[in-house]
Amino acid sequence: MNAFVTGSTGLLGSNLVQQLLEAGYCVKALARSAEKAKRLLGAHPNLTIVVGDMEEITGFAPALAGCDLLFHCAAYFREYFGNGDHWPKLKRINVDGTIELFTQAERHGLQKVIYVSSSAVIGNGTHGQPGDESTPPGIMSAENLYAKSKVLAEEAIAQWLQSHHLPVVLILPTWMYGPQDAAPTAAGQLVIDFLNRNLPAIIPGGSAVVDVRDVASAMIAAVEKGKSGERYIINNEYQSLAAINRLLAKISGAPAPRIHIPYPAALLLAWLSEGVARLRGTETLITVNGIRTMKNGHDVSAAKAKRELGFQPRPFEATLRDTVNWYRKFQPEKLGSAS
Repeated sequence: MNAFVTGSTGLLGSNLVQQLLEAGYCVKALARSAEKAKRLLGAHPNLTIVVGDMEEITGFAPALAGCDLLFHCAAYFREYFGNGDHWPKLKRINVDGTIELFTQAERHGLQKVIYVSSSAVIGNGTHGQPGDESTPPGIMSAENLYAKSKVLAEEAIAQWLQSHHLPVVLILPTWMYGPQDAAPTAAGQLVIDFLNRNLPAIIPGGSAVVDVRDVASAMIAAVEKGKSGERYIINNEYQSLAAINRLLAKISGAPAPRIHIPYPAALLLAWLSEGVARLRGTETLITVNGIRTMKNGHDVSAAKAKRELGFQPRPFEATLRDTVNWYRKFQPEKLGSAS
């Protein structure tokens, strides 16, 4: 089969492209930079790099011709950690661009879409239970604009499906870790900072986590097993940030931070970091939004994906070990001598 993958140079997209090629698919990989795509994805006889941007969909839409499947991994998420008001771009790419892309895919005769949403659209479950696909959005979708954009995208997709025939399956991953996190994402930066001993303290809270390779496998399984309009949460387990640091210490041999910052102090530190970043025109990964998200302790259930897609996550310790080994082998320039 022929697949078109957006966001091909991202953490999820690059792992998905690799698995698709291994499974015998012919892949067209959308990337803004051909050089970056060739560097991350390598050369393969069944791989074609398509240069394009989600802000200019008509520019690459003709390349959809001849494809059977669309795997839509691309999304804009700078708002989560960047300075300034990113809502116009969030909406343009994550909401409006998604619908325009699906319309183009239908026009070019594709058979199915596998769309990557986010578990951030799921609120907390009742009575201390994890949220599931039936749980409405929670406070995160109101406080975090990236989560809000995904909520609106899902609503737009549901409305689009009422008048279009192209099947769309929604995949909702939790916080993804794994190899090939070149950008890096916030998860990858956490691993890098740990290895470089740049984490002076541990902030409270945690999140549901999953191996990015398991998300990619679930997306491929959804081609045959996923039902149009259905949502599938892809999650391994909840991990506190303290537990993640302990696992990284066990795997890498580097010491975990000994200091645990109370929640009010963490909020103050994030507020100060954001202020300094604004004044200097730089970025910070320590944000008030991020601290609140971690403190929320968001947990969700992957029972539906296990039941209907055959999803089976690998142990999270194996995920972290492979991530650490990948950085040490392929990105040593990001690591100091202490790692």
